[in-house]
Amino acid sequence: QVQLVESGGGSVQAGGSLRLSCAASGYTYSTNCMGWFRQAPGKEREGVAAIYTGGGSTYYADSVKGRFTISQDNAKNTVYLQMNSLKPEDTAMYYCAADHRDCYSGSWWRGKFGYWGQGTQVTVSS
Repeated sequence: QVQLVESGGGSVQAGGSLRLSCAASGYTYSTNCMGWFRQAPGKEREGVAAIYTGGGSTYYADSVKGRFTISQDNAKNTVYLQMNSLKPEDTAMYYCAADHRDCYSGSWWRGKFGYWGQGTQVTVSS
């Protein structure tokens, strides 16, 4: 079992920044990919970013590329999502996820992850 706990969500003005954290515990040795997903009311879940925990390779949705950065601190079993230049359309519930497959082979953007956090709300006002 792997447990994931997100934190860092909140309300910010457009153009502002926010950093989300995802702390993993349990049998984390079995996880190779960690990702961030978001879902806004009335919208489908969207893959935001992912990181291969074994090597550090990162992946991003086109909508956030250049604005968001995913990173990891292996010593803390924690993954971060630094969000800059936030836009109102970034408003959503953000979820952290983990899986035993590497991100590329597992087609991370499809959201087929074995473990999910409870989510943290991000609201961006104009």
